[in-house]
Amino acid sequence: MTLKVLLSINHISFTNFPVTCEYSNLPGNFSNQPMTVAKIILKILIFSQAPLHLLVVMTTITEHTSNCCIDDVIHDKVMTLEEPYLQVQFLCKTCRGKMFFSKLCLFPFLPPLEVKTKFYNSEKSDLFLEVQIQNISSSTVFIQKVSLNPPEMYTGEELNTINQAGEDECTFGTRTFLQSMEERQYLYYLKLKQEFSEKAGIIKGLTEMGKLDIIWKRNLGEMAMLQTIQLERKAPVYGNMKLSLEKIPDTVIIEEPFHIICKIMNCSGRKMKLVLKTYDTDSIRWCGNSGSYLGQLRPGSSLCFTLTLLSLKLGLQVISSIKITDKVLKKTYVCDDLAKVCVIPSMVKMKN
Repeated sequence: MTLKVLLSINHISFTNFPVTCEYSNLPGNFSNQPMTVAKIILKILIFSQAPLHLLVVMTTITEHTSNCCIDDVIHDKVMTLEEPYLQVQFLCKTCRGKMFFSKLCLFPFLPPLEVKTKFYNSEKSDLFLEVQIQNISSSTVFIQKVSLNPPEMYTGEELNTINQAGEDECTFGTRTFLQSMEERQYLYYLKLKQEFSEKAGIIKGLTEMGKLDIIWKRNLGEMAMLQTIQLERKAPVYGNMKLSLEKIPDTVIIEEPFHIICKIMNCSGRKMKLVLKTYDTDSIRWCGNSGSYLGQLRPGSSLCFTLTLLSLKLGLQVISSIKITDKVLKKTYVCDDLAKVCVIPSMVKMKN
């Protein structure tokens, strides 16, 4: 951000000693006029929890007429994370070094970009991050770069490019600026690292999710500014157990068996002994024996198992009617609407 402060200061003047010489040897009566020599020092005090980078500017005025005001504009570059407030103190000293005054001012300012973020969960514990950036100022803002710094548990991938003729191009084209009140949307994919797969299921409450860095400027050619957004996410509540889908085909053929891979995670603080039961519906038939023993599951751990089924109806069919019983507490978890699969007719039968 650029902080512009307008100073209006009345200086104490003094008169030079007269100089006797030929008139033609001097530029008029320049030496006989009053002269003011003063130094203006800008001292900035920061009252903010966020780190700020400041450049202190000193301005020296060597000449001015008596009983007049001096107007000067001092520019200062400020980099802030969140707190948009500075407390500034001005000190003025004359050349004698004895006369000074101070003035305490508060300069509130708003960043030109308003940023909104939202996380979306997926079945595989991966996340999608939606970022909406809007220019709420009255002037144009140039967006130089938007980058995601994911947390340790995830790897980040940008979904803001499209492939054109073998080359990745930004979805916004070559346009790098936002007009006043204009909005832009960014999308990111956060993939959970394999070594943190078991830990992700036991995370609860509000957690830190890295940060988002936005580099912008108001005018081309000036110094770019950094706006940092700290990301947070409230972990979803799964209860004692979480059942997710690891693999499922996009389309299946009617009345032909297909396989799905499911994953169970123990989100409780105790050991589980799990038994799986499946029930047929009007559109879905399960293959194999119901009531199979899945095994023991320690707290925070997970296991995968494969199920075989077939569909009796065409179109988009719902996979449901799965019950998992914990033999320790004798509690049954019903899993309906686990996934949807598209069922198509057999091409061989259609030709016959």
